[in-house]
Amino acid sequence: MVIVIDPQIAGVSGDMILCALIDLGANKIKIIEGIKSCERFLSNSIIKQIDFKKIDKRGIDSLEIILEINENTHERKGIEIKKAIMDSTKEIGLSTKAKNFAISCIDTLISSESKIHGIPVESVHFHEASSIDTLVDIVGVAIAMDDLDLFDEEIICMPIAIGGGHVKFSHGTMSNPASAILEILKNSKLSIHGGYAKDEMTTPTGASIVVNLSKTSSDYYPSMEINSIGYGAGKKNFEEFSNVLKIVKGTQRNEFQLDHVKILETNVDDVSGEILGNLIEKIMSKGAKDISIFNGITKKGRPTNLISVICDDDSMNELIDVLVTETGTLGVRVTTSNRFTVPRKTHDVKLTLDGKEFVIKYKVSSFKGKDNLKIEFDDLKYVSNALNKPIKETELLIRKEIKQLDV
Repeated sequence: MVIVIDPQIAGVSGDMILCALIDLGANKIKIIEGIKSCERFLSNSIIKQIDFKKIDKRGIDSLEIILEINENTHERKGIEIKKAIMDSTKEIGLSTKAKNFAISCIDTLISSESKIHGIPVESVHFHEASSIDTLVDIVGVAIAMDDLDLFDEEIICMPIAIGGGHVKFSHGTMSNPASAILEILKNSKLSIHGGYAKDEMTTPTGASIVVNLSKTSSDYYPSMEINSIGYGAGKKNFEEFSNVLKIVKGTQRNEFQLDHVKILETNVDDVSGEILGNLIEKIMSKGAKDISIFNGITKKGRPTNLISVICDDDSMNELIDVLVTETGTLGVRVTTSNRFTVPRKTHDVKLTLDGKEFVIKYKVSSFKGKDNLKIEFDDLKYVSNALNKPIKETELLIRKEIKQLDV
């Protein structure tokens, strides 16, 4: 199964995600009762009414939250809301994954404020996010995801519309997106774009929820058969588009996983083989996924070497520095490429071989119902040398031990 969160047009907020999940099939009564049982964990906040009703949002039949609250507070410590969320998820009896998800969401919110203001997390105060709305959104989504049993499914997020213009909040007027949004989405591997309105399209709570749901961004829907669609309505109305978040559930037409990588390329025609050989080792030690060097001919009939590096967003800048400093190149081309990968899991296992103890890392990939085990070659090489055995003999020995453990 695959889940696609589509905030390309309308952006994302906590209540839009919650409404879309209920529209997708999550048990509305279960969610309402769960949320109502949580209000006692936040003082000076009373939920007078909560419901979810269908609404026509510029031609889209979508679900909207009806929430009426009575609050006598405009500021709360982040840790106070976190404790309320922890107590709530325990009270409801959510799964461990749902509890961890809810805590991660509020931690993301608190951490963003801590970094922006340069204060410890214990000192963070919420203003806009101090309302019980925050608890309703986070706990409600945790209940819905648990009810739909989606935490183990692949979740892909389309580029997030964040809007433009400026926003006014407790710290004054700021260009949109506000610092909290940028901090939350930083290093999340999710893509953003301005969108189609000079307004706040994505809220901090919505951003915190979506970055904890998905680590995969894609410009395109995966190859899938659509099973159901949930439409979650936002509170604002726009002339240009329907303010609706889509969440699509489907079955992938293949067994691959989708992610994206950065490809760094540069041509060099004045670098020796020794430097290129050293470059390969250095690039791989800095976190590259792979590096290839190809011979070619460029302008004026000059022989050249095309250096191509595959990496992720986190290591890209450091690897560009290595390419420039080691080769003297004057430019590096950067492209983003989606890729399909065979699902795999990495394992660590302690083995005693010939009286010596080793920690072996290996991967198990799964495709069309068949598993393939591959031992990390550096570990295989180390054990081979330590035991003074050939690589092939060592590999057979380790495979036999791992299979016995699996049994």
